[in-house]
Amino acid sequence: MKKNKFIKIICSITFCICLMGCTVTGGSGDVYVPDNSPEASETHKETEGISREKAMETAAAYMENMTVEEKVGQLFVVNLELLDTRNGNFYEWKRFTKVMKKSLNKYHIGGVILFSRNIANRKQTKRLINSLQENSNIPLFITVDEEGGDVARIASNKKMGTTAFPSMEEIGKNEDASYVYKMGETIGSEIKELGFNVDFAPVADVRTSELNLEIGSRSFGGEPSKVAQMVSAFVESIQKQGISASLKHFPGQGSSQGDTHIESVNIDSSITGLRKNDFVPFEAGIEAGADFVMVSHISVSKVTETAQPASMSKLIMETILRDELGFKGIVITDAMDMASITDTYTPEEAVYGAISGGADIVLMPEKLDVAYNEILSKINDGTISMERLDASVLRILTVKFMRIENFKL
Repeated sequence: MKKNKFIKIICSITFCICLMGCTVTGGSGDVYVPDNSPEASETHKETEGISREKAMETAAAYMENMTVEEKVGQLFVVNLELLDTRNGNFYEWKRFTKVMKKSLNKYHIGGVILFSRNIANRKQTKRLINSLQENSNIPLFITVDEEGGDVARIASNKKMGTTAFPSMEEIGKNEDASYVYKMGETIGSEIKELGFNVDFAPVADVRTSELNLEIGSRSFGGEPSKVAQMVSAFVESIQKQGISASLKHFPGQGSSQGDTHIESVNIDSSITGLRKNDFVPFEAGIEAGADFVMVSHISVSKVTETAQPASMSKLIMETILRDELGFKGIVITDAMDMASITDTYTPEEAVYGAISGGADIVLMPEKLDVAYNEILSKINDGTISMERLDASVLRILTVKFMRIENFKL
């Protein structure tokens, strides 16, 4: 057992560098009770866009002509290997294929995520993104993990010619929110030029455990108020460039001592502790207007009294994130092909659990065809109501009308 655990720890360190970071049952403890209690640089052009209210009105009108199949497809953001499965889950697709075109027409997906393996140089990246958009009837979210530090899918490639930034831990030590504002501004303008419209950043986790392997140097630090300042600055600046920000990994996994890429993880936090520490940066990011919140696969058994991952928990996503914290934007899961999900749940159980729990978008389901057909069948037999589906699609399209300039009614 000790040998296996050691192997898992080594694997975790490796995975943290190359993958996105985005169960066991704990004691009953403190069960959830409702709580009743820098300017832009002139060197970067701000993108005005349309207001959220106008975008929502336009989205509602657009939805009137959508089929059920198109609506269901919007619930998925996938890696390219799910659009063309011929060469496995981690094949280095760098060009658009005929199989991808067929998949776009069949599944009507909401967006794609590109990894370092898909990004060779500027010309190739722009061509790939343009081809994806041109072959999708509904404009796609083109997403990427561009946090800075070790998790920088674009800047890690010198051929891309974008700005590299130090780790968030190093930046946080300087306590300079104005630097973070410039960073968000720079990342936003540079990735928008390539065709991206969503950045899965900033990391809003407060790192309270030195044993935390999955978050590590990706966090701005261990002081909630200081992390909140950095998160707010990043959200404001990147979204002024027309790029959606995504706060991650709710409800906060800075205290975890495992890695959801390779195993189920339960954190020992109470609702009081979450409110005092972990929620603080998320609240700041929500107040700053973040378009997305990414929900982790950790479980919080002291709060939910179950081993259920946060990414499937109605208590976490609806009662806490939406009702208590007031988040109105898009709730997206962390990647659903991670071992913390696939070791415990079938593809059908995972996708249904996420959507029924309150997620708007499932990121990287283990099998796209299975996930899509599962939700479509649940809609058709009434297990998931059309009202529930429409609520998510409305939130998704609202952000698309706000951030994607060529998306017209």
